[in-house]
Amino acid sequence: MNHKISLIGAPTDIGAGSRGASMGPEALRVANITSVLQSHGLEVLDKGNLSGPSNPWQPPVNGYRHLPEVTAWNRSLHDAVYAELQDGRLPIVLGGDHCLGIGSISAVARHCRDTGKKLRVLWLDAHADFNTNTLTPSGNIHGMPVACLCGFGPLELIEIGGQVPAISPKWVRQIGIRSVDEGEKRFVHEQDLEVFDMRYIDEMGMRAAMELALALIDSNTHLHVSFDVDFLDPDIAPGVGTTVRGGPTYREAQLCMEMIADTGRMASLDVFELNPALDERNRTAEVAVDLIESLFGKSTLMRK
Repeated sequence: MNHKISLIGAPTDIGAGSRGASMGPEALRVANITSVLQSHGLEVLDKGNLSGPSNPWQPPVNGYRHLPEVTAWNRSLHDAVYAELQDGRLPIVLGGDHCLGIGSISAVARHCRDTGKKLRVLWLDAHADFNTNTLTPSGNIHGMPVACLCGFGPLELIEIGGQVPAISPKWVRQIGIRSVDEGEKRFVHEQDLEVFDMRYIDEMGMRAAMELALALIDSNTHLHVSFDVDFLDPDIAPGVGTTVRGGPTYREAQLCMEMIADTGRMASLDVFELNPALDERNRTAEVAVDLIESLFGKSTLMRK
């Protein structure tokens, strides 16, 4: 795994249905993400925060809320993530809401095309984020990033990484899903997304889910983890705008992160949807940083 880490703050809630995710990057810094990663011998460079348009809080137009502003933020994030990857560093995007996955992952996909690597995207989330403007009940673009990355979305968002579609649904593994809109559910099946939902995790266990999600990853695979904090059960992570009960427990989430770390292939990371305005004394940010630490090899037990 790359030991040169770059933190990129993207302080916006432009794609969300509630305000506050714009404060996420600072909350992660307050929870000491930099020093925690440095304690594992990593070189951490905090690149500060990107800037972009403020949230106008308008109703949707043609099924999309804040499309011009969402586009501006994602273009800016694409450029920042792509630059760090070109520089041989591992970018960690501190979000911000999950619409930013479009800019982040389109940059990763572009880097993989440049370097001839295969891409595997792990999408840790309570939601499939596979809505379109005709399927969405809200128009909030944080419910659409996976669809946009797979080529289903407005031109300004699907072409950000220079190729449409940016990724194939076959490269994505979704874990922890437990809230999917009706039309979205049909669309996920049509596109053949591989989803390890909470029922699967309850029946088969997190270990079996992660073994399948990480299968066939090799030395030529770039593993990208997009971690929506609402993946976690709200009992341990209340600070998100879209809580859904029945998520992974702390131990299940730790196992998930440790198994990702064991591959040694994670090369980029998103941390999205942390909303300090809804949190209790920064508890959710602290849990998030704890889990991020596990992604970089903090193991709970003594292992050789």
